[in-house]
Amino acid sequence: MLVTPAVNAELRHAVFGADEPLDAAGRRAAERAGAHAAASLRTHTPAYAAPSVRCRQTADALGLAAEPEAELADWDVGRWRGRGLEELAAAEGEAVRAWLTDPAAAPHGGESLLQLRGRVGVWLDGLTGPAGTAGPAGTAGPAGTAGTAGTAGTETTGDTGDTHRTDSAPAPALTHRVVAVAEPAAVRAAVVHALDLPSAAFWRLDVPPLTRTELTGRAGRWNLRCGIPLTPDP
Repeated sequence: MLVTPAVNAELRHAVFGADEPLDAAGRRAAERAGAHAAASLRTHTPAYAAPSVRCRQTADALGLAAEPEAELADWDVGRWRGRGLEELAAAEGEAVRAWLTDPAAAPHGGESLLQLRGRVGVWLDGLTGPAGTAGPAGTAGPAGTAGTAGTAGTETTGDTGDTHRTDSAPAPALTHRVVAVAEPAAVRAAVVHALDLPSAAFWRLDVPPLTRTELTGRAGRWNLRCGIPLTPDP
């Protein structure tokens, strides 16, 4: 289960990677969600949280004893960190267009979309060990591939270098539940990887704050349930 953090000023104003804490409204929302959903979330072990302040604070409010997980960190946008999309579109329009259309582009000097997808995908597939038990989070399978049980390779298609898995014998299913408070970009990348979607589908996904996205199954054969609120509608 992947949970998105509560809202803060960075999310409200579409600022890249400023790593700001939850604002007052976000903290109250996280505490309400914790009061409503903490008991069910605690049935998922182990628990992880991306290293940002907002993810760690959200995990605390949800009552999770979460271990830090760097692979679920926000998209590394290099020199764009701390700047807003509207500002960047005005100052570096061509670079922003390339970033939005080419999954291999990294005009900011950080990660490309392909690299983000690969990073999160390795962590996700690393949750299933070769004997059907959960392996250590964030680890790759034999030969260091993203197919953790050694069953999935990659092939490159199209002009952008987008990659898709080719599965021979799917990895074993998870035998326990895992919960992670992850950055929205990491959740979107996990969905794209899990369903083997074209990387451009990343831009068509929306994961609101304080919602959970459930991936069940195993590496190479994930099922998706997404956008589930942690608290009931008012």
